[in-house]
Amino acid sequence: MRTSRSAVLALAALLLGGALWAGGALGQAPRVPALGPLPAVPSPPDNPTTAAKVELGKLLFWDTRLSGDVSTSCATCHDPKLDWGDGGALSRGYPGTEHWRNSQTVLNAAYFSKLFWGGEVTSLESQASAAATGNVAGNGDPIMMEERLRQVPEYVRRFKEVFGVERPTIGIAWMAIAAFERTLVSKAEQVPFDRYARGDQSALAAGARRGLALFQGKAGCVQCHNGPLLSDENYHNLGVPRNPAFENTPLRQITLRYQHVIRGVPEKLYRSADRDLGLYYTTKQEADKGKFRTPSLRELKYTAPYMHSGVFGALEEVVEFYNRGGDENLNKSPLMRPLGLSEQEKKDLLAFLLSLSSDQPLIVEPPDLPDYAPMKVEARP
Repeated sequence: MRTSRSAVLALAALLLGGALWAGGALGQAPRVPALGPLPAVPSPPDNPTTAAKVELGKLLFWDTRLSGDVSTSCATCHDPKLDWGDGGALSRGYPGTEHWRNSQTVLNAAYFSKLFWGGEVTSLESQASAAATGNVAGNGDPIMMEERLRQVPEYVRRFKEVFGVERPTIGIAWMAIAAFERTLVSKAEQVPFDRYARGDQSALAAGARRGLALFQGKAGCVQCHNGPLLSDENYHNLGVPRNPAFENTPLRQITLRYQHVIRGVPEKLYRSADRDLGLYYTTKQEADKGKFRTPSLRELKYTAPYMHSGVFGALEEVVEFYNRGGDENLNKSPLMRPLGLSEQEKKDLLAFLLSLSSDQPLIVEPPDLPDYAPMKVEARP
């Protein structure tokens, strides 16, 4: 359904000219990056995307040989059949550990300049490396993983074709995985809100349109969830409650305390560690305890559970959490205040949030992985 030129211009002013938010929790009207469809996927100059590189990266994404005990691949924690996460409230972690954070989807990760809940890395290439080698993730030794790749003739052939090298190296393996991940993005024509932002007034029902107004107005969501990615990529402490799965699982608590030690947390704090410290691990600043990078709101329909602790299994719970202004917590953001939304307003806001998801989930079938072959030993005279 086409709309009038005046309606398109009015919509563009709202969505593309810098969304103006007013009447939220702080009673301010700051200008924030405009909502709208995602731009073209970035292709770094030092790792340009090619079809052959993407195909190689797809193989490596599913290959458990890029881990310590060949039990874990990228797809283990980012399974397309589980909406590119692992489907659980908290990640499984490497065998012998149990993680304390939710495994985020890699959908649209191509657009983030900071990866992981704590924003510890700044590229998909470094994210792939950190995940595969991290002690409680892949726990892979780079030398061992590289040698495994070199013992697979198909990988030797593909690495030479894509990168011009005689033998695979682990550094360029991460580049191939990153190239594949840059294909895992929302398509504007499949997302109701994006179709609406492009001028199709029929793409959003009345409730979702009211929810958009709430999102940018009374509810104040746009303060942190703005721009095409619907994330300011900043860090906030929202007062998110801890997950009972962490509270009741000694191995998760052991793993968290190990995290405290390897991230250089002072011993006094390490010995009493009972919660995820978020950005503090990087900055060691008291004010950063409990702060986490703002996630994107795209594809929410498919990516439950929510929050860094995976504590909310349904979007209704998330809306109610924000409506009450979060829970009490040291360093909680002043942006977190009761919203006073009515039951109808909560339903409208939920309708808008669901409109940020594609009509169908993005499914990619696992590839057939190439096999090892015995090393050829030259005959000696």
